[in-house]
Amino acid sequence: MIFNIGFYSVVPFLAGVMRDDFGMGTLAVGIVLGARTFAQQGLFLFGGALADRWGARQSMIAGCLVRVVGFLLLAWASDFPLFLLGAVVTGIGGALFAPAMQSLVASAAELPIALKGTKQEGATHCPAVRKNHRSTLFTWLVVCGEVGAVVGPLLASLLLKTGFDTALLVGAGVFAVMAAVFLCFLPKPHRGAPKTAGGKTSSSPAPGLWSCLKEKQFVRFTAFYSVNLLATNQLYFGLPVELERSGAGASALAVVFAYASILTIILQWPIARLMRKAGPEIALPVGFALQSLGFASIAFLAVIPPPSGLSMLPALLLVTGLALGNMCVMPMAMGLVLEFAAGRPTGAYYGLLATAGGLAVIIGNAVLAPLYEHAYTPSITALPPWLLMSLFAAITATFIRRFVPNRPLRTPQPFVFLRGLRPRKVPG
Repeated sequence: MIFNIGFYSVVPFLAGVMRDDFGMGTLAVGIVLGARTFAQQGLFLFGGALADRWGARQSMIAGCLVRVVGFLLLAWASDFPLFLLGAVVTGIGGALFAPAMQSLVASAAELPIALKGTKQEGATHCPAVRKNHRSTLFTWLVVCGEVGAVVGPLLASLLLKTGFDTALLVGAGVFAVMAAVFLCFLPKPHRGAPKTAGGKTSSSPAPGLWSCLKEKQFVRFTAFYSVNLLATNQLYFGLPVELERSGAGASALAVVFAYASILTIILQWPIARLMRKAGPEIALPVGFALQSLGFASIAFLAVIPPPSGLSMLPALLLVTGLALGNMCVMPMAMGLVLEFAAGRPTGAYYGLLATAGGLAVIIGNAVLAPLYEHAYTPSITALPPWLLMSLFAAITATFIRRFVPNRPLRTPQPFVFLRGLRPRKVPG
């Protein structure tokens, strides 16, 4: 949550500062923002591999410190090269942090769980209980991230009154404090044993860093799942086009984003609970089907003039479908990575999942860009980009269940607790 507060209090306003305060053109702004996105999404796989080698604690601390350097470079910048360098360094910080954080949550999800209120309190390795615990942690991760995405711009609105440099310095301070907190409170891995991405020790030697690339089933799963990031990225790429087509205007963008975040904060928990009961074979197709319906609804409405007084209706239908779909699939997919990894370090697995999404965004947006050029007015020419995205999501909904792992979770070695590990009790 705090990491997102620091990010959203600065990065969304970078384009406006470059354009309005420094007089840079659209091309320069686009290069800087594109380089930051590529540096983060494109390097997630490498960041995850480093998390497997260093441990999550070291990678998260390094990610915070690198982002501090990036923000300070942006505060110092007054020309294009320094803005570009600061944006790239900021993206690298995220690439170091995010896979390590996800692998740390995965590590916590695999800890023994206590069943309180039963005749035998103690650790359980029941697969169903583990999957519920795992999905719960990733659900909290999504909710806290959305809270950060809402609070960050609100904090920025206060900080920007005293200048963009103030927002950058406060953001750098936040990340510096986070690095210190991680240094003091995240447990160090035990010496003399190989480290997993979560900082735990393993009794078997660590596999190669790129073992995830050898898992054909996981590579296929990431290829289909990457449509989720491509779909949600249309809130930034395609939604402004729709708001202009419908006459709602660019000013409505903030309202739509706030609606998406509030929807996620309110509904993520009950939807995740429902999807846990349904299982990934149902949750993933349902989620992508909802996204497909969101794009299909806006494709249908884009060919006709907007209804009187309801100019924001198509955008709200799209955002609702995308948000509900993401709530169904994201916690489930994050938990499935553990089953794909099957006890191996998970940093590279989470990194590949994110990198595949980044590549899908780059390729997909390149295909959609010329189609969006003809979607600014209500006509049949506004149909293709939305229909194409609906088709992508529908294909994913149809086929992704084929690549869900069906192997059982590992059975723990007998007497594992006699080797120094103790049952961990969870409140409630």
